Parts: sequence; structure tokens; C-alpha cells
Amino acid sequence: MRLEQSLPLLGLLLCAGESPNFRQLEEFLVEISGTTVTITCPIEDEGIRWDVSGRAQATNERKLVIMDHDSTPANLSCSLGAKKHQLYLNARVCANCEELDALTVAGIITADLLITLGVLILVYYFSKGKKGRASTGGDSRPRGQRTQRPPPVPNPDYEPIRKGQREVYAGLGPRGI
Repeated sequence: MRLEQSLPLLGLLLCAGESPNFRQLEEFLVEISGTTVTITCPIEDEGIRWDVSGRAQATNERKLVIMDHDSTPANLSCSLGAKKHQLYLNARVCANCEELDALTVAGIITADLLITLGVLILVYYFSKGKKGRASTGGDSRPRGQRTQRPPPVPNPDYEPIRKGQREVYAGLGPRGI
């Protein structure tokens, strides 16, 4: 028989093998509020015996309330006759912590995103017009054709020699000593 043909048969066998008395996993329910820890035993009967880190406590309630828990790990067990369930409790508690529901956290995140988006839009609009402007500092040359001009003459004693005015400088020739 090929594998593709045997898979539906295997699925039917698994479903048929499940009995109505199928035992589901029983779990402790742990609630933390401030420094108070409340533990609910999965056993549904009355007369449950709690064992907290080696100290036995006989009680009729399913719930064990630990007031002023100091965040130290503890081994807990609840038992009734031969039934015994164990729990390792490693709960961190604090006296002045605030509990936030999901709606408050979602509101804080949404407000933060809206403020960030507003700042981004403001920065965009204020920097948008400054792209085409020339800067006022640094290079103040006019943009356009670049022409080579000599710098202005600062002193008339250093005027350039022009045609027809050579007599002014005629006496500056080399002299023999």
C-alpha cells in the first residue's frame, strides 16, 4: 500500500482510538495582583491539602491566597487522597506596579504614532521650500557664465601698462653701475 493511500486510514484510526473519557491536562490557575498571589488547584473536590515549600496547610478551599509574596520561587502542591498536583511558582511581584489593560496600551501606542507622524509632516513642510534657494553664507558668486576677470587694481602705482603710455615707465629700465 502506498503512503498516500495509508494517510487517510491512519487519520481514521487516530480519531477512532480517542475515547470519551480522554483525560485533558489539568492546570493550575495563578492570579497576581500587586503582592498577592492566588492559586487555584485543578482538583474540584473539597478538603484539599496544600503543601507550600514543605509546610502543609489543611484547607477546604480550592484557592490558596499568598499575601505579601516576596518573589522567591516556591514548590507548591495540592492533594486530595491519592491525587496530587505540583506547581513550581516563580512569580515576580511588585508593590507599586500598575496594571494596564489592552485598550490603554493600544491608546498610548496610537497617540505616540500620531504625534510622530505630525512631527514628520511639520518637518517636511518647513523644509520643502528651502530646496531651491541659494545659501546666504559661503560662496556668494553669482551663478552663470564664468568669466576670467582680473581683480580690481588696489593702487594706481601698480596700473597695468597700456598701449601708448610706455613713457611713464621708460625710466625704469636696467641701469648699469
